[in-house]
Amino acid sequence: MSASPEGLASVLAPVRHVLLDFDGPVCSVFAGFPAADVARRLTGLLSGPDGPPPGHEESDPLAMLRRIADEREDLVPLADETLARLEMEAVDRAQPTPGARAFLEECQASGRSVWMVSNNATVAIERYLAAHGLDRLVAGQFGRVSGHPESMKPSPQLLSAAMAAAAAKPGDCVFVGDAVRDVEAAHAAGMEAIGYANKPGKGAALTKAGAVAVVTSMDSLARAMANGRT
Repeated sequence: MSASPEGLASVLAPVRHVLLDFDGPVCSVFAGFPAADVARRLTGLLSGPDGPPPGHEESDPLAMLRRIADEREDLVPLADETLARLEMEAVDRAQPTPGARAFLEECQASGRSVWMVSNNATVAIERYLAAHGLDRLVAGQFGRVSGHPESMKPSPQLLSAAMAAAAAKPGDCVFVGDAVRDVEAAHAAGMEAIGYANKPGKGAALTKAGAVAVVTSMDSLARAMANGRT
């Protein structure tokens, strides 16, 4: 169920720092270069005399990277670097999320800082933000730690790093994400999460995971942020 404007206003009132997921709330990273195609490209680039890499049957390249980390630790540095290059290619064809720019602008206008926290590669996040003129609205980017897939959500590592950079406490922050793992990571870091349900069925899953509020559009979050300034 979507949060009411009043409910969102209550959640946002104490927030001074917004931690924001990248793929989903800001853009659809793999809209123009589908994740399954990225996974196939990754498989081809990593295949060798011993055959394809672990997780080659995965349609999610990030899931493949996790499998490689679990089963072929020696392959992780090359796999992560290769995937980062493919992600940079993907963001050139990514689809902006409606309302994302307005939300970032309202955060800035209200005096709140925004920190991008994502399982995607930092270089890809930076490339997209710069290309779309959004880098001025974001205080910092925390993509997965290169060569360390275990840093990805649901681990709280990236959120904790963003909080440290902001010199913030969990109660000063909220994390906005579109996956159950985002809610889990937020709770592990001690903060609340707002779920962005951009597909049918996500709302119930995000609510069940413990999201303090769920929205179906970034525009609604932008409006709630704007209303809080009036």
